[in-house]
Amino acid sequence: MKKLQTTVTQAALLSALVLLPAAAQAQTTLRLAHVWPGGSMIDSALFEAWAESVSEASEGQLNVEVFPSQTLAKSAQTYESTTRGIADVGASAQGYTAGRFPLTQIVELPGVSSSAQEGACILQSLFEQGYLEQEYADTHPLFFFTTGPGYLHTKEKRIQTPDDLAGLRLRRPTPLVGDMMERLDAQAVGMPAPDVFTSMQRGVVDGLSFNWEGMKTFRLNELAQYHTEVPLYDLSLFAVMNQRNYENLPAELQQVIDEHSGMEWSMRAAEVYDTLIAQGRQEAEEAGHEFIVIEDALNDPDWGPVLQETIDSYLNEVGGNAREIYDTAMGLKEECAITNA
Repeated sequence: MKKLQTTVTQAALLSALVLLPAAAQAQTTLRLAHVWPGGSMIDSALFEAWAESVSEASEGQLNVEVFPSQTLAKSAQTYESTTRGIADVGASAQGYTAGRFPLTQIVELPGVSSSAQEGACILQSLFEQGYLEQEYADTHPLFFFTTGPGYLHTKEKRIQTPDDLAGLRLRRPTPLVGDMMERLDAQAVGMPAPDVFTSMQRGVVDGLSFNWEGMKTFRLNELAQYHTEVPLYDLSLFAVMNQRNYENLPAELQQVIDEHSGMEWSMRAAEVYDTLIAQGRQEAEEAGHEFIVIEDALNDPDWGPVLQETIDSYLNEVGGNAREIYDTAMGLKEECAITNA
């Protein structure tokens, strides 16, 4: 009798398993690592939103677990961690890995873009036109975006001309901007964005070059009192997936990932950034900070030569088809401005 009961129980279990929804039996969890603070708008409105949309579109077969604040991979190792499968999806800044993405970082040159939407459109377009594919051959790219123009923000000193940078210790976002600072006799200090608040609070740095989104997201408006709006760069950003893990997905789930890639999600990311850019500047205005706005910076008598030297120096250093990519990026400005008007 006991043997009969056991047999019946096993049969019931097998029957229940057969009746389970296919999604429950075949669910795949993707670990998404990014550098932005947990609970920030970028975390919630971009990456958590992407995760939820992927899960919904796959009818629960794909579950995306988001790891913000460098909890799964440090900012400088995010891309490499994704290639190795530590993260299934990784998002960070190309500039954190010096020399790894020289063609991509042409988009970061002064004057290439004037907003996050314009920058994202230019960068995503360059990738889709085949100019940047070789730099991401070891991953499956999802979408690219940018931070919008990065300006100068200081704690105690007003910056009107390039000469005012001499002697200051400034956090640089990329080696390119760091070289510019050092040519102007400033000390460029490299560090990930999440570390800047403490360093500035303790006096390790006197200021930084950053976009308005970062000033809000990383609470730096609490420390910087002076803001010089001269566009030194526009930081490029990536969201990529481990190539092997993408290829191992069934075709219908690959399609879900494909539908959450490309220009649509590049523009969604840019929309989040442009919203935060406006909020970040408004926050500084409401705090009564001082602003120095450099109009038409590339043609400004003080800043123009410095910015043009940075552009020419970088393009000459990269060589190859760098100048062609730069010219293409500048040609895309009007198209992207119309697209995002």
